[in-house]
Amino acid sequence: MFNQKKFVVSHAPFWHDGSSLSTRHYHIMLAAIPAVIPGFIQYGGRAVAVVCFSIATAMIWEMVVNKIAKLPVSIGDGNAALIGLLLAMMIPATTPWWTVLVGTLIAVVIGKQIFGGLGANPFNPVMVAMAILSLSWKGIFDFNEALLSYDFDFTMAYPLSSLKAFGPDAISSFSMTDLLMGRQTGGIGSTCGIAIIIGGLYLIARGFIRWEISVSFLGGVFVTALLFAMFGEEGKYAGPIFHLFTGYTLIGAFYLATEDASSPVNFIPMLIYGAGCGIMTILIRNIGAYVDGVVLSILLMNLANPLIDKIRPKALGKVVEK
Repeated sequence: MFNQKKFVVSHAPFWHDGSSLSTRHYHIMLAAIPAVIPGFIQYGGRAVAVVCFSIATAMIWEMVVNKIAKLPVSIGDGNAALIGLLLAMMIPATTPWWTVLVGTLIAVVIGKQIFGGLGANPFNPVMVAMAILSLSWKGIFDFNEALLSYDFDFTMAYPLSSLKAFGPDAISSFSMTDLLMGRQTGGIGSTCGIAIIIGGLYLIARGFIRWEISVSFLGGVFVTALLFAMFGEEGKYAGPIFHLFTGYTLIGAFYLATEDASSPVNFIPMLIYGAGCGIMTILIRNIGAYVDGVVLSILLMNLANPLIDKIRPKALGKVVEK
């Protein structure tokens, strides 16, 4: 029997620039490697095991869903591997294997495939997994409890925890150079600020992410933290530079908020979306109950994304009747 196929025909000329989703995903992974290496050096084999296991299980969950739904195996596009890598970059090197397994299950199946697969997810899959994991097992994702009590040659406390517990006076021991170079406690691939920035600039230069979201995210963090420091209760809030180089701020600006399916596609909405992520991050950190607000702020702006992306500035000029 003749196998009819549906074709979508558009007007000529036909042209393709050679880009693909798989190319984008592999380049993002390549850009993230310099940020992961300091985690390998700092935490050793535990960090290597967590990253490898996270990537592998994310790809396995993707393949399982493909088989159950009788869809073509899609692990070759690199998206599942990218999800596994980004999740591993945000978690402690001491995370148990079963937590990683549950995290990749949530990210790939609940955060992505349940909505229809690549491009159909309204929320960033990694953020969905991180929100559920951190709320379910707070002790595992408490960097001080997880890392300082383990047998690592590392004694510096998690900067945001110190800020939350003791105020700005407790952060005087954290040199901005140390924070930028990754000499701080945190996720496997989210502590070395200079490496994340270099990777982000590479992705912007190659056109794999849009600068509008990253710049407005960092701008929202900077301005909001500055306003708190200037007009808030004296000696209660840290300055903007501290907030830029701690927690998930940089990885959020370059790798998480810029996820295609859950972020705007138009210029003005991208600026609003990025700034909203940055503003909400500082509000949660300074007056909220959570130490780091990046995960929740991105999820909230993912939720508002469909409305934000409808914003269109009026065209310049006016209609002239003949």
